[in-house]
Amino acid sequence: MESYYRLVESFRDQNDIVRNRTIVTAGFIDYLSAEELNYIQKKLTEKLNGKNSLFEDDLQEHLWEYIDELYFKILKSNKIDNSHSSKKDMHNVDLNSLKHTEARELGGEWMSLQTLKQLKIDQFLLDKKWSEEQIQLALTQIISRAVYPASENRTSKWIKENSAICELTAYPIKKITKDKLYQSALNLYQVKDEMEKYLSQKTNELFDIEDKFYLYDLTNTYFEGQKKNSDLAQYGRSKEKRTDAKLVVLAAVVNLEGFLKYSNIYQGNMADCKTLSDMIDSLREATSETTKKALIIMDAGIATDENLKLVTEKGYDYLCVSRTKPKKYTLKNEIPTIVYDKKNQKIELNEIEDKEQNQCVFKVKSDMKAMKERSMNRKFKTLYEDTLTKLANGLAKKSGIKKQEIINQKIGRLQQKYPSIAKHYQIDLLADQKTGKVISMKWEVKESQVNQEKEQGVYFIKTSLKERDEQTVWRIYNCIREIESTFRTLKTDLDLRPIYHQNDESTMAHLNLGLLAYWIVNTIRYQLKVKKINHDWQEIIRIANTQKLVTTEIKDVLENTIEIKKCSEPSQKLREIYLALNYKKQPFTKKKFVVPKSELLKQESRFQQWFTG
Repeated sequence: MESYYRLVESFRDQNDIVRNRTIVTAGFIDYLSAEELNYIQKKLTEKLNGKNSLFEDDLQEHLWEYIDELYFKILKSNKIDNSHSSKKDMHNVDLNSLKHTEARELGGEWMSLQTLKQLKIDQFLLDKKWSEEQIQLALTQIISRAVYPASENRTSKWIKENSAICELTAYPIKKITKDKLYQSALNLYQVKDEMEKYLSQKTNELFDIEDKFYLYDLTNTYFEGQKKNSDLAQYGRSKEKRTDAKLVVLAAVVNLEGFLKYSNIYQGNMADCKTLSDMIDSLREATSETTKKALIIMDAGIATDENLKLVTEKGYDYLCVSRTKPKKYTLKNEIPTIVYDKKNQKIELNEIEDKEQNQCVFKVKSDMKAMKERSMNRKFKTLYEDTLTKLANGLAKKSGIKKQEIINQKIGRLQQKYPSIAKHYQIDLLADQKTGKVISMKWEVKESQVNQEKEQGVYFIKTSLKERDEQTVWRIYNCIREIESTFRTLKTDLDLRPIYHQNDESTMAHLNLGLLAYWIVNTIRYQLKVKKINHDWQEIIRIANTQKLVTTEIKDVLENTIEIKKCSEPSQKLREIYLALNYKKQPFTKKKFVVPKSELLKQESRFQQWFTG
């Protein structure tokens, strides 16, 4: 009598009664021995529990094909109960079909998204009645500007081809276009002032910051293109020496921690000293209401007497570099106070007697600054004298310039080019009164040049602070490097220069997007500096970009395609950054999709097998 075999699973139901369930029917297989049947049962059980052996029993090799056939039959029947099987995600796959179809940048984007979540910008936009898709796109764009600062056109290509940002923000990648990015930037600019005030207060709360010092400065950036119909773009004094290009001025106020307190955009011909009044009127409202009397730190370009008076009338103190050096002064102490800058270079500070009772003036002397000034003076002096020598030599040449009017013009242009050197030279011309031609040209160095060399490396700091000992003043003044760092980050790391937009509204939106990206940069760098990690932003992004999102495809034995998206493990340096920030190291471990083989492909496969057979 023949026996009919089935593979049966035993389990307990909800009433704790043992029940049996047929997993697969094996049929009539009496030609196999009891030992062989037990081997088949054992191996099928191992496969279902995800315990495949790397080494098989050679004596049972004739059973392996039969075991695989039954196992595939079980898979097709969909009778495997995952709740009673191993938690391991096991598949029988064809290793030859494995391929990595995509690797996208993830680390910088993931770090930046966690920062925006930390600042709760998404919640701010939600409170402004923005739709979920608008918020997703805004987060995508701000992060993109921080990680890959570029034009909207290049950014859209980067998002589609290089970055995993849409995997994180859940914005549909197929909807990314440069026009949508343009519109999102414009939408963000509409809430600029409100968001700036919100972020100012939020960072104070997050990091327990009490604003006592404000650093104020301006910078400008230039446009590529003519900008004929622009009110914003105007010719002015370019800090990049682009006299051929129109400019726009960006004013910014930051606290000692580098967080923005206020920003505004002005016409390119706006003088530094004329923007302060507008800034002071806006600063109170833009910052926390708990702000007490604060100190505004300014560079010499803004520190006119009129502006200093304005600062004190508005209830602030000031600290600035004096625009002029006093010709005669008396030191209060014979022995100066010695302090050291961040490069451990010696600085001498000494308070001087000042007639004004509401301010204090300090003389600052730096040997390193003096060395730099001497080097620059030698260079400019050589260039200045070389040009004078060429003019003098030309008097003896037949084709040389001899007319007094033309020589005076050239000397005037030379003095304009090197004003710090020209003031120390006395130039004498001897001309023929009848012909108007110069006969001889001589020059000599004034005695003031000798006195100037004694004062090289010297400048003066003024402050209205009442507590104004040398150590405190120097510590505060050194903080002005924070705003220099802010502008350097905005211009270089966040690509604020040059500007290619042709209309003023797009220009404002472009600059605002850079400022929003800066909130990511400074929030991350501030937290890292607390943990003694002092990388600049480009180095942080370089380290973060070592983490990728890799997409892998492989076919199983049923010719279904298994697609797996998996984050690479962060490097040691990146793990240290995540740990210092208290951020998660991965947004997700793995995403898996099983794509069944289509019926058409199955039919094609059968046809090919029949045709080749």
